Amino acid sequence: MSDNLLQRIQTLQFEHKEEAEALLIAFLRGVYSPQVEKVELRPLAVSLNSFNGYITLQDGKLLFFKTHTEPDTVIGEYYNASKLADAGYPIIRPIFSSTEVGRQVLIYEIVESISVFDLAWSIECGNDDQFTALTTAQEEADRQLFDLYTRTLQPQSEEEAAKSPIHQLFYHRLTGGRLSRFYGDEATSDDIKIMLPDASYSMKAIRNTHWIINGQVYEESVEDIIQRAISVLHPNMSGVSVIGHGDAHNGNVFFRDDDQPPSLLYFDPAFAGRHSPLLDLAKPLFHNVFAMWMYFPHIKAKELRIDLQEHAGVLSVEHKYSLHPVREMFLQSKLQQVVIPLFKKLNTEHLLPNNWREILKSALFCCPFLTMNLADPNKFPPDIALLGLAMSIEMGSESKSKRSRIDLVLDQIANQLYA
Repeated sequence: MSDNLLQRIQTLQFEHKEEAEALLIAFLRGVYSPQVEKVELRPLAVSLNSFNGYITLQDGKLLFFKTHTEPDTVIGEYYNASKLADAGYPIIRPIFSSTEVGRQVLIYEIVESISVFDLAWSIECGNDDQFTALTTAQEEADRQLFDLYTRTLQPQSEEEAAKSPIHQLFYHRLTGGRLSRFYGDEATSDDIKIMLPDASYSMKAIRNTHWIINGQVYEESVEDIIQRAISVLHPNMSGVSVIGHGDAHNGNVFFRDDDQPPSLLYFDPAFAGRHSPLLDLAKPLFHNVFAMWMYFPHIKAKELRIDLQEHAGVLSVEHKYSLHPVREMFLQSKLQQVVIPLFKKLNTEHLLPNNWREILKSALFCCPFLTMNLADPNKFPPDIALLGLAMSIEMGSESKSKRSRIDLVLDQIANQLYA
């Protein structure tokens, strides 16, 4: 079975839920148990490349399921939950797992806890009663993550690195079909249009123009960023590695307020394994901090003020997208508790790649540019499509004159390496 069925269910869940559930119940009866009586999908904003929900068995037992879908996958097997648990990660173990591509699904006992994604969005919407508790839990979880990284740190050969599932989220999206499917290739990118606030542009033009964003000059085009990312994110790169979740955005973490003090709990380790810590950090650094426009595009479009001007082939963007304090908290916790101490340790032990900044920025670029299709007008209003492009460039390229927010963050890390 290919991954096409799971991808179809993922797509249908938002507008044709009953049809998606009919396909899903047949799938689960074949993969898991003929005793599956009912399924209920939960279409969520966080489910950009996944779906989850509840299973009712014939005896009335209620279970939770989740699967990740990835068209063009080259992963041989999903879900290394046992590897994370054995390393000491606080992770929910599934009661059933199917790891074969096209049949991948995890089934859990019911978990009553709220996801960190839902809690943080509630805080961002004004319900900040749990802000302090979440901050405490996040900072402790990040201290634990630094300890887990240091305890599992070891060299990895080119051959071992190439097998890591995490490359599906970065390199294989660039080279395995998603890039061309979203934005075309050399022969077709002129035919793919993206609607921006002032006009429709071809993706060929967008990929080859130059940008000024909030007064910051970028000398590289999107195409330049893509080509460098393909080079520096190549899977056959030996170097330091850790055991990591791989996709630890907040939708894959539960907030356990029944613990004292409250704690965080991982689940859905679709891309877990041994890989570079730089890659392991990319998804939480972007998605937990900068990406709410991606999850709630129509809500964020109403708040956003963004302007686009074209002059002499250069696109100039001015926007006022800012980070809510809960997003700043996630950023600072990860920086102070994990990134800076880890990079200092790696640098002291001569294990930090010389091009660490290029690697991290290339991985960060893939998050806004390739998680979802920015040229899809059914998903993204013109203002948000433009913001997504601007963030892709900010993440992937170095800003000149004025510094972008992400470059200021990376400057802060660089300044600490020898402090």
